[in-house]
Amino acid sequence: MKKAAIGIVFSEDCTKILLTKRRDVPIWVLPGGGIEQGEDPQETVKREIFEETGLSVKTIRKVATYLPINALTAETYCFECALISPELPSAQVETSDVDFFPINNLPAPFFFLHGEWIEDALLHLPEPLTRKMHTITWSALCIQALRHPFLIFRYLLARLGLPINSKSS
Repeated sequence: MKKAAIGIVFSEDCTKILLTKRRDVPIWVLPGGGIEQGEDPQETVKREIFEETGLSVKTIRKVATYLPINALTAETYCFECALISPELPSAQVETSDVDFFPINNLPAPFFFLHGEWIEDALLHLPEPLTRKMHTITWSALCIQALRHPFLIFRYLLARLGLPINSKSS
């Protein structure tokens, strides 16, 4: 699995957060994606946010590096970012919806791990965290499969290169 870079973009007053709804698996997530060979994680997060939302951002600080504990996860760098211009977000090729949501009222379905990462960003620690992703386990995947079989099926299809509802570029 490729290493990834994830962006956390707060509203100016830090009461809302930018989320994207994936097109292949209709779940709300933080914007981000895979780091290409030789690409800097900070450049990746800016590229991915633009590709998924149409917004240009700058990185403010590195929040954390999250380390995998199994084959379900990959090393992930999380950055707090700020908008460069006040444009409205818009869905792009990989997303079906994009919007800012109150931090205390996130939409459903929402990827629970990203909630943990938002909490980490809100700590405003002086140094970036480094910790393992203990909540993404095979048993957690089984529980999610029982709760949301359709979403897990779509995720597996997407991982096999057969996404549903993908939009041509």
